[in-house]
Amino acid sequence: MGLSEDLYLPETAKALGITLRHLVTNLTHQSEMPTINYPDVKRPLNAPERYRGRHRLLKREDGTPRCVACMLCATACPAVCIHIEAEESPTKTIEKRPMKFDIDMLRCVFCGLCVEACPCDAIRMDTGKYELADTSRKSMIFDIDTLLNH
Repeated sequence: MGLSEDLYLPETAKALGITLRHLVTNLTHQSEMPTINYPDVKRPLNAPERYRGRHRLLKREDGTPRCVACMLCATACPAVCIHIEAEESPTKTIEKRPMKFDIDMLRCVFCGLCVEACPCDAIRMDTGKYELADTSRKSMIFDIDTLLNH
């Protein structure tokens, strides 16, 4: 091998040529780029009907949560990310209701076992929302108000 091959000069020049060619091509043909302006333009979600997105709690006709704080969803959760505190319900037909219902979305594995375990069909993952980014860990703990208003 010669001195130029020992210094990798020809290979470095070839690599820079390829990089420059791609740069010029991308700058002159921006309309043909396969990227989208994500926060402004969102790609349509081509997910199946059973896609497990963000959680939500369902309400009764009077606006109260359908959840009866039976703790089955928290028990079935393999990630232990659901935390429920129960209280007595003021209505006579319902024994308990959740005083506190939190889901730590950073720990959730989106398995759907909480939905399957719920006997009251109070929790679902059918929102179709897949964006779960935020700026702090605290805001990724969804409380009962957040879950009811999704």
